[in-house]
Amino acid sequence: MDFDLSAEQELIRSTAREFADRELAPHAREWDRAEEMDRAVVGKLADAGFLAAALSDEHGGGGLDTVSYALVVEEVGRGDSSVRGIVSVTNELVGKTIVRWGTDEQRGRLLPGLASGEALGCYALTEPGAGSDPASLETRAERDGDEWILSGQKIFITLGTWASFALVFARTSDEGARGITCFVVSTGAPGFEARPIKGKLGLRAQDTGELFLDGVRVPDDARLGDVGAGFKVAMSALDNGRISLGAGCVGIAQGCLDASVAYARERRQFARPIAQFQLVQELLADVAVETEAARLLVWRAAAAADAGRPHTAESSYAKYYASEVAVRAANAAVQVHGGYGYVDEYPVGKYLRDARVGTLYEGTSQIQKLIIGRALTGESAFA
Repeated sequence: MDFDLSAEQELIRSTAREFADRELAPHAREWDRAEEMDRAVVGKLADAGFLAAALSDEHGGGGLDTVSYALVVEEVGRGDSSVRGIVSVTNELVGKTIVRWGTDEQRGRLLPGLASGEALGCYALTEPGAGSDPASLETRAERDGDEWILSGQKIFITLGTWASFALVFARTSDEGARGITCFVVSTGAPGFEARPIKGKLGLRAQDTGELFLDGVRVPDDARLGDVGAGFKVAMSALDNGRISLGAGCVGIAQGCLDASVAYARERRQFARPIAQFQLVQELLADVAVETEAARLLVWRAAAAADAGRPHTAESSYAKYYASEVAVRAANAAVQVHGGYGYVDEYPVGKYLRDARVGTLYEGTSQIQKLIIGRALTGESAFA
């Protein structure tokens, strides 16, 4: 498969790189220390066309193909992974999910706000007792005439306290995966509470919330998809989200490589640049090769999505490998930087902390292996 980029895609990539270098990288350390980013970045992302880059023109988006969108996410992830989370959630987990499963009224009401940044959304699936096994979630939705009453708790929700609405997955029957339904819930509704989660290892500037729903009422037309179709809605969103997350992890790995090459050229020991040392070159070569391989896996999954083919396995290949590569690249980058890699004067320590969560959310590395194994053998290791 040919992955040569078109002139237009190269322009998209360079534009995203310039944005990241100008608007993100100079502030990343400050935001990381404060555990909060300047919310003005949302408007800047919207003005650049990144918040809805992957959505079609008719939905107020940039109409980018998935490969082009992956280029944007990679560059934003290289600049600051905390900001990359805003782009990924808005485009993939929320935006594309509404496009695919929403009604015309829901699309017309929700998507323009996403594109402009005036009304961010969040994807509320994970619970304290339901992470890798979302089919076991306990948040419930009880029908009351033409309304549903939602009660439960969600955790580790990106944009949980910034969002104007949440895609909440709740149990509408006790039929396991077939008993889950997705609802669009206003975060300003009575009984809805969002609390920020602080003290994270990485992605410290990114808004991450814990959500509480206590008798939240929504009308029946707040459903996204049919009753009982929520698990399908959730899994389709993750197929898209894993491509985006994989691209962001490639951005971290590339950032580590760029920083390490620059440092190795300027840092002198034993009267010469450490870039001349064979073992330093070995570290750099390993990072370079694995980063390129991860990038190609992401592009392969993106190309499958653009072709309209099922891409669950391809997305898992990309997400699994790219997230593990990001951790290895960041660890190698700290080693190249020596003691300076252990303090935040240089970006590689932050890259290491930010990379680590990539192996956990949107399906752990172990879950990705089971998805890949199922695709290979036709046998499911899931209960």
